[in-house]
Order: sequence, then structure tokens, then C-alpha cells
Amino acid sequence: MSNTFYAAACQTDFPAASTRQEIPVRVQRMCEMVEQTITGYEPFFDVRLLAFPEFAHTVPAYTTVDELRKHLAVPVPNEHTDVYERLARQYGCYIQTGSFLECDAEFPDVVFNTTVLIGPDGILSKYRKVNPWIPWEVHASPHDFDDYPLDPFPVADTELGKIAVATCYDWLFPETIRELSFRGAEIMVRISAYMDPWGTAEPMNWWSLVNRTRALENTAYVVAANQGAAMNNYPPFSWPGGSMIVDFDGRILAQADPGPGEKVVVAPLDVQSMRAERSRRRGHDMRAHLRPELYTYLSQPGLPRAASHPISIDSLNSRIESAKDRLEGEDE
Repeated sequence: MSNTFYAAACQTDFPAASTRQEIPVRVQRMCEMVEQTITGYEPFFDVRLLAFPEFAHTVPAYTTVDELRKHLAVPVPNEHTDVYERLARQYGCYIQTGSFLECDAEFPDVVFNTTVLIGPDGILSKYRKVNPWIPWEVHASPHDFDDYPLDPFPVADTELGKIAVATCYDWLFPETIRELSFRGAEIMVRISAYMDPWGTAEPMNWWSLVNRTRALENTAYVVAANQGAAMNNYPPFSWPGGSMIVDFDGRILAQADPGPGEKVVVAPLDVQSMRAERSRRRGHDMRAHLRPELYTYLSQPGLPRAASHPISIDSLNSRIESAKDRLEGEDE
């Protein structure tokens, strides 16, 4: 029996917020997008899962943790996630929020880049970006703490399927998405602020390349929402949108035309069919064919953990140089 439903990748185009007081108007507009998408498509099909981009609430408009905590960071959950909860309850839908810059009393002098999955019964998972886009993002990763107390890779078991999320640069690390896959994820949500020139245009088009590859190598659906912001919103970067939905064989089911602007694309997800394919396949089942005992690179030292907080661009550059020195030593 099929349990097909529709997912929506929703892209935003807001001016950069300089204070947290600007968050409510963004929440209001994203809630309008949820309602307009669900009710507008209702005569045709049920939209049950909606994803929004990274930095939909606030972009990191400051370069230090102190400034981010002073002007933009908020705890998560908060009054804004309460609004999304009421909407999810009203429509029986699931909302992957755009990310918040999060402060947490348990982690002083730290900012996380955080998104939550919200369903009819409330918050189902909270994900903090594992791979900030260094050196420009001074946000902390769960990796920066020896005794990080939360699950860094949550997977929510829902009526729609097992849903996981990872944020933007996380997707350039196959290990991050692989970890979610081996924890059972069937629907992978990508919230992103993926800028030019690595976005949707050739000869790069990393956006499509990576989304499709992660889908096919994990036999999972990908729902990818990207910022569609013009350069005057977030100089020096422009974000080309191209939000897309990809099936478990890497086929693009729907994609927004590249270019800035607020857009929504929808496509069907048939999780039962995906499960049947996972079960019957003997070929091209990269999860079952994995030979983990052969690989050693993950046991080697990589980027050092943060030695102290707050994180700064200078301290990130020092950590990057340390990792590069190690790699160059291995190459000799």
C-alpha cells in the first residue's frame, strides 16, 4: 500500500537582519508560505512536509560570537518555534524550520546554527550544524566538545517516514549524510544558504551534483531548500535558489528555476516504494555493499576541536592550518 505524500522545498529572499527583533516578520511570512502551499495545492494533493533554508530567520551578519550573541542569537525552542508548532498542529504537517543562530545557557560563549523539525505533536528533533562553513562561520559544532551531551545526528520516526536534516556545508561531507542514513533516515532534508559560484550554474553546479549524489548513494529522498537571495541582501554573496526535490535514484523530481526570489516547488514522495527498493536490490545498494573494515581515514586526526571559546576567525584559521599541515605531512 502506497503512502505517497508531497513535500515542498521553500526558498526565501529576506534582507539581512541586524537584530533579533526582525525575526517575527520572517516567521510570519514563512507561516503564510506554509498555509498558501498547503491550501493552494489541496485540490490536487496533500503537502505534508515543508522545508525552509538555512539562515531564513537571521544570517550571521556579524563576525564575532559576542556580536552574534548580543544581536541575533536566541534560545531554541522559543516563541517562534511555538508559532510553527501551532501551524503544524492545525494542518497536520511537518515543518523543517530555517536555521536559528542559537544561544544555550549550557554552552556560554558559543553560538550554534540550529534547525528543528516540528510536527503535529511538537518538536521532533533539533539539529546543530556539524560542519560550519569555516573560517567565516564562527558557530560551534557538536564536534567542538569532548562531552557533548546531545545526539548530534537525530532521526525522527514519523508517520511520513524517518526524517533527518543536515545543513548546507554538511552535505559536502559524505560522512555526515552517511551517518544519518545508517541511523535509518529515509527522507534527508537539506536546509541551505548555498551561494554563487558553487550553486546551480555550470560549470560548477555543486548544488545539484551533491544533492543527487547523496540521494543515490544512500537510496533516500532529498528535500533541499536553498536561499534565493540577491547580492544586495547579503553582500558579497548572492544565493541562487534552485531548491529541489530528488528521489532515491538521484532523479530530480522538481526544481525551482535558478535565480533569486521567493519560490516553492513540490513533488511526491513514496516512502513505501523506496523501502521496497531498498529491500529487493542486490545491485547498487551502496549501504549494504559498504566495506567499513577496509577504511582507516576516519581514525586519523582531522580538524582539531576548539581549544577554547568563543571561536574566532583567527582561531579557525589556526585550526585549519594545523589540519592542512598534517595532511601535507602524510603526502610526503
